[in-house]
Amino acid sequence: MLVRDAMSTVVLTIGPDHTLRQAAALMSARRVGAAVVLDPDGTGLGILTERDILNSVGLGQSPDAERAHAHTTTDVVFAAPSWTLEEAAHAMAHGGFRHLIVLDHDEPIGIVSVRDIIRCWAPLRQHAPA
Repeated sequence: MLVRDAMSTVVLTIGPDHTLRQAAALMSARRVGAAVVLDPDGTGLGILTERDILNSVGLGQSPDAERAHAHTTTDVVFAAPSWTLEEAAHAMAHGGFRHLIVLDHDEPIGIVSVRDIIRCWAPLRQHAPA
C-alpha cells in the first residue's frame, strides 16, 4: 500500500504569525493533528503539530501570545505519494515524529500520520495467518 492510499487530503495551512490558540482551534475544527506552516518570506514549508502546542502550554507559555513560527519544525522530512507505507513508517520511526507532509511537485497534497498507517495496516493484520 502507498502513502497516497493512506494520507489525509485535508491539508490545513496556516501562516507563521498565527497564535497557537488560533492554530489549535483550526486543527480542532478540521480534526487534524498537524498544520502546514507556510512562510513564503522565510523558511518555506514547516509543520506545527498538536505535540508542539502541548509542549508550549506545558512550559507555561500563553497560547494567545505564542506564534506558530516559534514552534514550527522547519527541518521537515517530506514524503512522496509513491512511497510505501513501510517507507513512511521507517522515516517516522527514525525521525521520532508522527506526521509527514506529502509533496507532489513541491506542493503539499496531503499529510500521512501514524494513525493513517495503522488504519491501513490493522485490517490487513486481522486477515493474515497467525
